[in-house]
Amino acid sequence: MKILFIGDIVGSLGRDIVADRLADIIETRQIDLVIANGENSASGFGITPRLAEQIFSAGVEVITGGNHIWDRKEILEYIPQHPRLLRPANFPDINPGSGLYVGTARNGVPYAVLDLQGRVFMASNDCPFRAADRELARIPSDVRVIFVDIHAETSSEKISMGWYLDGRVSAVIGTHTHVATADEHVLPGGTAFQTDVGMTGPHNGVIGMDKAAILRRFLNGQPTRFEVASGDVQMNTALVDVDETTGRARGIERLRFRID
Repeated sequence: MKILFIGDIVGSLGRDIVADRLADIIETRQIDLVIANGENSASGFGITPRLAEQIFSAGVEVITGGNHIWDRKEILEYIPQHPRLLRPANFPDINPGSGLYVGTARNGVPYAVLDLQGRVFMASNDCPFRAADRELARIPSDVRVIFVDIHAETSSEKISMGWYLDGRVSAVIGTHTHVATADEHVLPGGTAFQTDVGMTGPHNGVIGMDKAAILRRFLNGQPTRFEVASGDVQMNTALVDVDETTGRARGIERLRFRID
């Protein structure tokens, strides 16, 4: 079973390359399940119901979120009705929506997607490690293919999550830093891991934002309005090959696509 995970979609350019390229990638790479982090799809900050539907229509089955998931308030009413849009499972229970989705892939194989957020240099939500234990216990025993998005600031926390869940899930892939790491590998217990899958959107800037505004902020320390950058539009992804009978990953590959 082949799972394609698309790194943080940033702004309209990120959405456009997904709409442009995904159908062909699914066909040529024989993808069975597509997951994408979409919490930056609305001009870099948050996601709206309209944009979520646009991403689903492009061929993405599950959208994961993170610290920007509530930036657009209209999503608060949408997310409880659309379980394929996730917010981190270790957010307080009072929040709408869920951090876990269980579904069936296009090849008929059941799967689960778990969304977690780190705590180091981020909001002090519930412990993502204990939340992972709790959510994994909720997954039906016949679901062997389990994918985890760990949305975190530090490499150490994401790597720790990989080791903690090794042998219990099919893949643990990091998001949030918008910079793809070159450490993709399969851990000894059969869990595919990558510290950060990278970003989908314009790379001619600073993690998706216009570089002039970012530089002004660093130089003068004053509040600056950030706008999405333009140019060098890339879709950074991870392709995970999973044995659907055991849930163990057979391999993981970094794939980068550009608009021609």
